[in-house]
Amino acid sequence: MTPIPSASKSGSVPGPPPEQPSAVAERPASQLRELRLEGVSRAYGAHIALHPLDLTLHGGEFVALLGPSGCGKTTALNCLSGLLPLTGGQILLDGQRIDTLPPEKRGFGMVFQNYALFPHMSVRANVAFGLKMRKVGKAEIDRRVDEVLRLVRLSAQAGKHPGQLSGGQQQRVAIARAIVLEPPLVLMDEPLSNLDAALRLEMRTEIRRIHQQFGLTTLYVTHDQEEALSLADRLVVLHEGRVSQVGTPADLYEHPANPHVAGFMGYRNLLRLEVASADAAGALVRGRGLALHGTPVADRPLVAGDKVVVAIRPEDIHLAQHDGRGDVEAVAEIVEYHGRQFHVEALTREGDRIHFTTTASVRPHDALSVTIPAERALVFLQEAAA
Repeated sequence: MTPIPSASKSGSVPGPPPEQPSAVAERPASQLRELRLEGVSRAYGAHIALHPLDLTLHGGEFVALLGPSGCGKTTALNCLSGLLPLTGGQILLDGQRIDTLPPEKRGFGMVFQNYALFPHMSVRANVAFGLKMRKVGKAEIDRRVDEVLRLVRLSAQAGKHPGQLSGGQQQRVAIARAIVLEPPLVLMDEPLSNLDAALRLEMRTEIRRIHQQFGLTTLYVTHDQEEALSLADRLVVLHEGRVSQVGTPADLYEHPANPHVAGFMGYRNLLRLEVASADAAGALVRGRGLALHGTPVADRPLVAGDKVVVAIRPEDIHLAQHDGRGDVEAVAEIVEYHGRQFHVEALTREGDRIHFTTTASVRPHDALSVTIPAERALVFLQEAAA
């Protein structure tokens, strides 16, 4: 945003108005109608990095591939971009097969983790580079670069070089360079991982704003579940090269399909217990000093003797009321101050580690009694954790 000069003592001289996104922000729809990945896989010898992946992206969607390092998310992105050949399957853009085309013929925009800017070029030259390579006319280059720089709020930095910019500004240059080509799809590979915490929050908002205003279709790779939840229309959670679950952020947050997805969606407490009894109302699980009546998440009815994983969010576990006895006795080991609350890691008498949050003052080595509301516990068969 261009600053407005303050009034001088001799009189008020109005400065230029703040930058506003130009008409480019009013594009009604993405250029892409549908992108389909059908059985896309990638192997390195005997090692399968990506098992057959079926996924459809619709125009204007923001889809995030989420998972830990080595889960196959960047492999999937590189297969889609053309940087890696497929071992199997095909990719269709609006019904036309494109996996046989080289990267430059697919026309996708790429935003890399390390920005990949040309240090000797100005911001304007970096953004214009792809258009020049495509031999677009100078007048059209100037028009599109001006529009995109306004959109990413970098008009005032157009003449600077990347080394003169902050990390957030450099990332916006990388985004501008990708979208100035008006690509059918923008691919982003962990673009915020090199930024500090405050800039990551700011850039999350910027990326979502740019996506909406420019009518983009975006595939975004991240290992950060909070980032994925805040940005994406749909999430694809990957584990060891396989899809664990696909759905909206609300679907995955409230109804994780297995313990792996639950762990990524904030269920830090994963306790291995056994079913004592089960009925239509839920499952009574016991073990490790616990007895809970949780909600089953299984393809078949649970029966007594089933080995299960019970998932509970830290914010759902509470300290027992004063002089009251809770469900679990534990000793606080690690206490982190998070402003309005403390995050506590405690060790139970049975040797399990539990995580919970509280506004009460807790110190390491404090003896605690905690309550676990059974209605907030999810019960998974242990084979679902494999």
